[in-house]
Amino acid sequence: MNAFQPSQFPQQPTPQHRPPAPRPKRHLRQRSYRLMAVEVTAKIGVNVAISAAAAAALVQLIPHHLSQQAKLREVHVEVKQMEKRVSDLQEKLSRNLDPLQANSIRQEQAFKFEPNQIPIVVTKQEQPDNETSELP
Repeated sequence: MNAFQPSQFPQQPTPQHRPPAPRPKRHLRQRSYRLMAVEVTAKIGVNVAISAAAAAALVQLIPHHLSQQAKLREVHVEVKQMEKRVSDLQEKLSRNLDPLQANSIRQEQAFKFEPNQIPIVVTKQEQPDNETSELP
């Protein structure tokens, strides 16, 4: 029972000499070209739509931007005027709070002078008329 059995090689299938079915390569290429053309056309269409939307948004934003720039210029002018006014008021405040200027401020506001000062009033001097000087 343990005898050796002659080895049998597996039988190979007998080749059937049938040529493989030719694939329609031309048809596949044309189909892939069509798919690529559709894809490229879709991409171009989407990009055109996005570009049109961006252009429309810019057309609406440019006038708004220009009006904002004009308002900003007006605000800058007002800020400069207010800065000048603030600096003038700060000068007045520092002068009013200065103890050395207290007497001169009091004199300016009340038109009162110290007893040792004499107010000087400038008046217009009248010219004598020639007619009155010729009278005998």
